[in-house]
Amino acid sequence: MDSLKGLHQNVLTDNAKRLMRMIVHCGVNEYLRMPIGIKNAPSHYKRMIHTIFTEELSEGWLMIYIYDIIVCSETWENHLKILERVLKQIVQANMKILLKKFHFAYCELKALGHVVSGLSLGIDKKNSSSTTETNAPNHERNEIIF
Repeated sequence: MDSLKGLHQNVLTDNAKRLMRMIVHCGVNEYLRMPIGIKNAPSHYKRMIHTIFTEELSEGWLMIYIYDIIVCSETWENHLKILERVLKQIVQANMKILLKKFHFAYCELKALGHVVSGLSLGIDKKNSSSTTETNAPNHERNEIIF
């Protein structure tokens, strides 16, 4: 699952809204949600998402990396129960997920440049092809550049 506009899902406190006001020609504008570009926005988002899924993360079948939420399970029945639980948490927290990037019931998954399955962990060939297909340097000048 991929969180839709992750940073914008952080609702700002009244004090934070006051600090992020912008004066423009037609008045004063105020953000209601965390804008992109704020230095600590990713850490606030991480804290929010980890607070929502504290119990699930401690049980070890849920992994979160920035905006990606990965659910792991051993059986199909267990997977459905886990997904229902995670989706309920998402609805309760009023979060949005990007359905276009929602990959459901995959035995193998590409995540963070790796191919992950229940049996193995490998490097995604697409990301490593430029390194493996590079010819060895044949001149001294090319060795220095290489």
